[in-house]
Amino acid sequence: MPPAAYALFAWQAGWVFTLRSLQLATDPATAASTLTAMVAEKQKAFADGAIAAGQALLDGARPDVVAAAALRPAQRRVAANMRALKKPV
Repeated sequence: MPPAAYALFAWQAGWVFTLRSLQLATDPATAASTLTAMVAEKQKAFADGAIAAGQALLDGARPDVVAAAALRPAQRRVAANMRALKKPV
């Protein structure tokens, strides 16, 4: 994965965090359920990444390929969150 992809991922994750934080602050009544869903999606992305990295290791992939496989589920989730947060309410 090129370095720019890591930078984009970090930038997107920061924006998602910021926008979600603002949503939680403006709608505290739904904060508990929203936070629960956010934690669950992060756990799933982490588990999926761990499985993908493990499979890449078993396949004898190079370290950069293993790292990319580990991050891919989180990158997809962050990108999907960015798209959802950009939509008008």
